[in-house]
Formats: sequence, structure tokens, C-alpha cells
Amino acid sequence: MNQVNLKFGNQFSGELVGKRGSIKVGEGEGGIAPYELLAGALGSCLYSTFLDIIKKMQLEFDGCVLDIEWEKREEVPTTCKLVAIKGEMSGVAEGKQERFKKAFKLATEYCSVYSTLSQVAEMKWELDFK
Repeated sequence: MNQVNLKFGNQFSGELVGKRGSIKVGEGEGGIAPYELLAGALGSCLYSTFLDIIKKMQLEFDGCVLDIEWEKREEVPTTCKLVAIKGEMSGVAEGKQERFKKAFKLATEYCSVYSTLSQVAEMKWELDFK
């Protein structure tokens, strides 16, 4: 079983501690809000899955930036209504863009966090190249 530990005082300001690191959580200085954590989980899971696929496809690139935006529902519980992911790839060889888009689409199908969020939210993505 996997585990993280959350340490809080009597305010919404604390620390999330995992096996390999920690981050500040909450309203305090430098704290990350819950939906920012969720978006980070989505982006990191999706990118890790994407890298596995890229490796199998023997494709090379220099880097990627993922921007994730979300809209929450008004009604309680205020789950995500819409999640939009925009990826920008750098260092992709000319003529290889469509293979990268195919790999990203496959990553959305295999990423467990993406799959979980897709149960409550409309998921959109796009991949651009610079």
C-alpha cells in the first residue's frame, strides 16, 4: 500500500510528506492548494505515462511544458467540471509531430489520474510544438 503523511497545526497550513520529498500545503506562504495538488498529480502522472510511450516509440525531444486549467462545478460537491491540458513540446524533429500527438493521446488513455478525473469532468488536451 502507498502512503503520504499530512502534518497540520490548527490552521490550513501544513506539509505533505512522501517517500522522496515534501511540499507545503494550504494557505500559508508557499502553500499549494488542494486543486493545485490535484492538477499536479494529473500532470505528473500523464507526463510519466507519456514518457513510457515515447521511449517505446523510440522518439526524442528536448522538453515539455504542461499547463493545466480547471473549472469547478458550483453545486456541492464542487468536483471538476472541465480540465484543459496544453502541452508544448520542444526539440521535436520535423515530421515527427503526429507521432508525438499519438503518444500523448495514448497517455491520456493509460494515465490512471486522467482516467479518474474523466469520470467527473470533461477532459480536453492539445499538444503544440516550438
